[in-house]
Amino acid sequence: MPDQVFKLITQEEKRQKEKIGLIPSENVVSPEISKVLASCLSNKYSEGYANRRYYEGNQIVDQIELLAIERVKKLFGVPYVNVQPYSGSPANLAIYFALLQPGDTIMGLKLSMGGHLTHGHPKVTASGTFYQSVQYGVKADARIDFDEVEALALKHKPKIIVAGNTAYPFLLDFKKFRQIADKVGAWLMADISHVAGLVVAGEHPSPVPYADVIMSTTHKTFRGPRGAMILVTPRGLKRDPDLGKKIDAAIIPGLQGGPHNATTAGIAIAAAEAATPAFKRYAKQIRKNADALAKALQKQGLQLVGDGTETHLMVIDLTQFGIGLGTQVAYAMDAAGIYANRNTVPTEQGSPFYPSGVRIGTPLVTTRGMKEPQMRQIAKWIAQVAKHVTAQQLPKDRKERTVFLKAFRKSADKDPVLLKIKREVKTMTANFPLFAW
Repeated sequence: MPDQVFKLITQEEKRQKEKIGLIPSENVVSPEISKVLASCLSNKYSEGYANRRYYEGNQIVDQIELLAIERVKKLFGVPYVNVQPYSGSPANLAIYFALLQPGDTIMGLKLSMGGHLTHGHPKVTASGTFYQSVQYGVKADARIDFDEVEALALKHKPKIIVAGNTAYPFLLDFKKFRQIADKVGAWLMADISHVAGLVVAGEHPSPVPYADVIMSTTHKTFRGPRGAMILVTPRGLKRDPDLGKKIDAAIIPGLQGGPHNATTAGIAIAAAEAATPAFKRYAKQIRKNADALAKALQKQGLQLVGDGTETHLMVIDLTQFGIGLGTQVAYAMDAAGIYANRNTVPTEQGSPFYPSGVRIGTPLVTTRGMKEPQMRQIAKWIAQVAKHVTAQQLPKDRKERTVFLKAFRKSADKDPVLLKIKREVKTMTANFPLFAW
């Protein structure tokens, strides 16, 4: 008898095929990567590193991990790579563990202004609990305020400055970060999880000449399995020849046990794919699609944080309709067959659960083969959804908001306007397989 899990997986595959995925941190892996993720590699325990494992029987796993390392090193032009982190959050923590002592100071971009939880968000995260946290912000144009970064660095003397983000639509100026880090003797860490694929394709500046250490997840624009990698640059090794060894020790025994070997194999394949001309064309199309989507949304009367995008993502600013409407718009978009995620905006007056924005991006739809005409149609649908549902304002009382959103979500699934869009979306997606490259 088929297990219920397989039935649910079939339902999930149907959902992915029939809907339009706009979450910028999601993508679809190639059939080759899917194959290795379901392979016998998941059966093997390989705690340790190649040629120095704590378990026997890793002769072949060693070759796979070394292959992944060499391919990533060549791809980014760095002397050291660790491909064992389970995901981005523990990888960032491993870097802090390797470079800092508890109580040292971290500087990162504020969460509400596009930063990530693991960049020192206070109180509720490990990085903001075990280390002192100083958070920089953005200017009125939504771009990083480097005057503030420098002033805060000179005042607080951080041991590490993080140049990275999760909802920042502009290019990262690694050179400016380097100049500020040098003034206070800080390590410069680049978190390129979102833009790694764009970096290797030349669609985003590389942090390698400026950063000491780089972290990236291996999905998102890199279009690999859900894992992470840590890169040490020539600059980083020059500053500390043992930096690679410290990173290794931070992963194991510091934070992890055995690596996920199927994921390691998937990273090796993803790195090979990223080195091809087809991947460069893919990354260029991500950018073309993002620009087309941003312009089309603005043409439909919607506002964007920073008035556009220079990467793969953008944040729709819904404050023109009211405060804290991101959650219900995200719910309604999903009911209409387009899934994204609620997100704060730099001038947020709501909260993380009731924010005033929606974050969207183009890696996944580009993987499916969609181009500029589809982006313009998607923008029309998003605008229709936003204008339709924001007439229902979110109650100010917290309990009332919870009740309202619960009822709203049920009603959205039956809303005639949203259901009409959902049917139109389904017609479009039928022409685009999950992986078209």
